[in-house]
Amino acid sequence: KWHGAVTDEIGGLIRVYKDGHVERPNIVPFVSSALPQELGVTSTDMVVDKFTNVWARVYVPNHVQNQLVPLIVYFHGGGFCVGSAGWNCYHEFLAKLALKVNCVIMSVNYRLAPENPLPAAYDDGFKALTWLGQRLQGASSEWWMRQCDFSRVFLAGDSAGANVAHHLATRLASNNGTKLKAVNSLCFKGAILIQPFFGGEARTESEKRTPQPPGSALTVAASDTYWRLALPRGSSRDHPWCNPLKQDKRSGCNLEKLRVLPRTLVCISERDILRDRNVEYCEALAKAGNVVECVVYDGVGHAFQVLSKSNTAQARALEMMSHVRAFVHR
Repeated sequence: KWHGAVTDEIGGLIRVYKDGHVERPNIVPFVSSALPQELGVTSTDMVVDKFTNVWARVYVPNHVQNQLVPLIVYFHGGGFCVGSAGWNCYHEFLAKLALKVNCVIMSVNYRLAPENPLPAAYDDGFKALTWLGQRLQGASSEWWMRQCDFSRVFLAGDSAGANVAHHLATRLASNNGTKLKAVNSLCFKGAILIQPFFGGEARTESEKRTPQPPGSALTVAASDTYWRLALPRGSSRDHPWCNPLKQDKRSGCNLEKLRVLPRTLVCISERDILRDRNVEYCEALAKAGNVVECVVYDGVGHAFQVLSKSNTAQARALEMMSHVRAFVHR
């Protein structure tokens, strides 16, 4: 079928046609939940909402059988338009992270734009938390839930997934979130934001001046396209979902006025175009009275921990896992 001209495209990851048809070439392999036995981690998939096809992949280190460990609810990256909890790069990274941090990880597969523009991803994240809370209160809890210490739950993600974690954190910190009984049985201890995907109309220095190698995971042009596809039609990049530091004239809501979560860890890449936005975000959180830890990883770019096999990236990814472990078990 002829779909008309291609109106938006990002380097082999997504093509959007004039009639709204969307193609996502399969350049990153999707894998099942199976893991090599010697890794010592068990993984399984579960349906969160069959109507919207939201599902999650859970990782449980085998050695935690007789202890309760923290739970990290994780959201993958991909500019809200691509990515999956089933991508092999996330599967490998999160299995290793669960083992290294000594925690259970629930990786949520949310709906993607442009078919499901924001706030679909935020709603799906909230639905996953609600589902967790309801399972916990009901008699039908899953086997892996018996390993979780629900008084130590962390929201986490990278890139667009870190943006989702940020918005869920602010939603839970505001009144409407805490009143939700199903989520009340979960005690949130903090947020782990890896290279959070934010934007804005005015360019930052790192957006203007950070040279990106060919095939970089995130360029300024790709970032603009992702936001155009993900935000409500006609929105600018100063929409609060994209630019949380922009003062919203109607609600007066920005980070300066918002006490977010007990603690936030922000992981920043030195060669990422998002570096300056991520640093500004940390400064704004701290100024608002939040406890923030900000770590910059030298010599690596956006999404290095899932996409790069270089020795430097592998070493930095291990450092990141150690920082997450220290943050979670503090």
